[in-house]
Parts: sequence; structure tokens; C-alpha cells
Amino acid sequence: MSFIQKRLLSQTKLLRSHVGSLPLYTSPEVQVSMSTLSIPRIIRKGRASLNISQNITVEGPKGELSIEVPDFLQLDRDEKHGKINVVIQNAEDKYQRSMWGTVRSLINNHIIGVTEGHLAVLRFVGTGYRAQLENDGRFVNIKVGASIKQGLDVPENIVVKSPAPTSLIIEGCDKQQVLLFAAKLRKFHPPEPYKGKGIYVNGETIKLKDKKIK
Repeated sequence: MSFIQKRLLSQTKLLRSHVGSLPLYTSPEVQVSMSTLSIPRIIRKGRASLNISQNITVEGPKGELSIEVPDFLQLDRDEKHGKINVVIQNAEDKYQRSMWGTVRSLINNHIIGVTEGHLAVLRFVGTGYRAQLENDGRFVNIKVGASIKQGLDVPENIVVKSPAPTSLIIEGCDKQQVLLFAAKLRKFHPPEPYKGKGIYVNGETIKLKDKKIK
């Protein structure tokens, strides 16, 4: 007589967020504070709702950043070791676990941003392809084959440097804003797959295709 063993999902061990449970470490020059929003926001997620009622602020030598978070997230501080744990109210709630890791990653990015900063490096590949800073570095002029002037104004809290005509370095505290501005510049000429011409971001590579022969 044979027996078929069934795995009961209800008896499996609860999986914790590996990212969310990791502690955050801060230096004495970094201050992380939490406050209550004067006007909370409610975001609908299908049948459930998300109450955004708190604001986490990270201050450091390079600036100040903030993030709005749900009411079920809290900060557990260990002042002696300079350690902060992000905790949630209900570890069995699927949505709370997913937000747990996301918020922890965002706070960690902000801590790095206000101490070291974030970078994005752009390379211009192609004959005559180059970038030039104008208006005291507040406008990036892009030349990637078009006959008209192209470019973008540099957002506040972002610094752009041009160590060579074919490269740009974008610096800022907010990682999301740095990468967003890099992506907007890349849109002027994304890398094309036949000759490899275009604007590459952060070591980006592409696989070249063979030309179609008619």
C-alpha cells in the first residue's frame, strides 16, 4: 500500500521579508526622524486601502530627503549601536510584507544619498555624438545626429559634470531622481542594435544584430 504525502500550505513556515528585516545603520552625522502627516492620504489597492499617514525624513551632510509611508510601518531604534529596524504591525499580511522591503530599501537609499550621494554615468557612442553643459551647468545640450538643438534643463538638487565631450556624470542625493534624469537624456537616442550608436547609462551593453540583406 502506498501513501501519497501532501504538503499542507497552511502549515508552512511564514516567510519574512529578507530585505525588510535587515537593519539600517547610520552614522552620527545622519538623522532619521518620523512624523505624522497633517493631511493623511488613502490609496485604494483593489478591495483594500492604504493609509499614508507618516513621513520619514533623512538628514545628512549632502542634504535632506523624505518619504511618506503607511501607518503600519514603524522604526525600532537602537541608539547605542546606531541601528534602526523597520517593523510592520502584521507579518502575516501579504501587502504589509511587500511594502516592508520596499520602504526599507528606499530609506537605505536615502541614507546613502545624504552621506555619499548617487551617481549615473552616461556614455555617448557614435560619430559626432557628444554632450555640452550650458548656462553654468544648468542645461545639457545633446548632439546625437539631429540638426536641431536638443537637451534638457538640469533639475534642482542635481549636478551634472562633463569630464569629456562623450560622457556625463549625474550626481544627486535622491537615487530615483538621478536615474530618472539619466533615463530622460537616454531617450534622445537609445542604443540601437545594428551599429551600437546611442546613449548608454551605467555600463549598459547591448547585443548587436546582423544587418538584414535583401
